[in-house]
Amino acid sequence: MAIQVFKTTEEQNIAAAEIFVEAAKKAISRSGKFNVALTGGSSPVKFHKLLAESPYREQVEWEKVSIYWGDERWVPLDDDKSNAKMAEETLLSHVPIPADQIHFMWAADVEPEDYAAEYEQLLRDNLGPEGSFDLIFLGMGYDGHTASLFPGEAVLSEKDKWVDAYFLAPQDMYRITLTAPLINKAKKIAFVLYGEKKIHALKEVLEGEHNPTKYPSQLIKPVNGELVFLVDEVAASGLANK
Repeated sequence: MAIQVFKTTEEQNIAAAEIFVEAAKKAISRSGKFNVALTGGSSPVKFHKLLAESPYREQVEWEKVSIYWGDERWVPLDDDKSNAKMAEETLLSHVPIPADQIHFMWAADVEPEDYAAEYEQLLRDNLGPEGSFDLIFLGMGYDGHTASLFPGEAVLSEKDKWVDAYFLAPQDMYRITLTAPLINKAKKIAFVLYGEKKIHALKEVLEGEHNPTKYPSQLIKPVNGELVFLVDEVAASGLANK
């Protein structure tokens, strides 16, 4: 595990964009394709925009990129709460990724639990039995959640499913998410987080007692891949070891 601390969010976003480009080049050189899962929230907005512009845009063979998500709110794709809408506006509509290589975590007229099973089959077909993403971006909430792995929820103890969907009562909505066992198969996992609201969660996840039921981001421990935290100085200010 590596922790990279940046003085500014601008530097942090450049680092995230460079991780995307480097992972894409490596994966395409190795297998001819790049499978990446994006995260939602506000953290990725600026580095998405960087990727959509020079000099990063020209460094990626976008026609060989397949886009997935780490999780999604079960809302239509044009809803402001949709992670997909944010990604479409900040990145996907600005780069030439074939439409059939963008795999939204939502579909109309399907129950979320049924679609989770469909999405898992899609991943098994596209990633193979090893289920290894080339890169997964993650955020972290003030409560220590990541993807839709929220404190105290049954999904935290999932061992077999790659994708799960469930009703999150505190938010009064369904969520669909990659599970920790699948995330941990990735070749590289990058957390991107910043700001004062993340100080406590980051400290507990990295330096606190092991309690993933309370701080689910502690579940993220790659089996064979790399794990990197990209954080600004504010979020990192509570850490004893930076």
